[in-house]
Amino acid sequence: QLGVIFSFVTDRAGGFSNADIEALHRLLPLFALGVKATTMRSVGRGLLSTYLGQDPAERVLRGTIFRGDVERVDAVLFYADLRGFTHLADTMPGKDLVRMLDDYFDCMARPVVGRGGEILKFMGDGLLATFGIGGTSRAEACRLALDAANEALATVAALNAARGAAGQPFAGLDLALHIGELLYGNVGTDARLDFTVIGPAVNEASRIELLCKSLGYNLLISERFAAAAGDSRRRLSSVGRHRLRGVREDTELFTLAAGG
Repeated sequence: QLGVIFSFVTDRAGGFSNADIEALHRLLPLFALGVKATTMRSVGRGLLSTYLGQDPAERVLRGTIFRGDVERVDAVLFYADLRGFTHLADTMPGKDLVRMLDDYFDCMARPVVGRGGEILKFMGDGLLATFGIGGTSRAEACRLALDAANEALATVAALNAARGAAGQPFAGLDLALHIGELLYGNVGTDARLDFTVIGPAVNEASRIELLCKSLGYNLLISERFAAAAGDSRRRLSSVGRHRLRGVREDTELFTLAAGG
């Protein structure tokens, strides 16, 4: 239960008068109700932000709560997945597996959130995040995503070195960066909604990530991202043209150049 405790003091000689005390008794229930309403709204906002992300939480609180409430947005997609996690899940005790997964999610998420990105969804052993373009340029959003990817890979490498030195199992991280138009909002059923992004760009990002293992790279970047990257384009190195599953034409893919 939520309660409120009040304490009052006065420097008046003789203390509070009877009239003062009666006034406080009359006002405190109303004041407590206001405190409770404000506190519960703050708690609710915090819970929504924890489970949905900052921007979706604010949209839900503003009334974006109906199925089909979606809008078209341009954004950079940050699609991450652990390599080799399925084998670990089959061999590790459950609690150890969850602790390890949380450590990896910290490595993936902190670089994104620290640069203003939005974690939209944790998907098994991966996550989907976006860097919005509405408040910044496409080139700047690409730079932020590229910096986040570079830091995430470096942080995972450090984590893996520590786990390996301790004789613990570890997994690799595969990342895909893409940019495109998304449908952003509520999808689902009448009784259960999910605030997410959908669209061809999301599918393409997931298919680019799937090529990381076969091509031997931990980071793959789309041709469209490279074209929008501005000055950050010089940090990228082409790895050739490749076919994405379900996409008719080959597309050029990139990775981070040495020293990039």
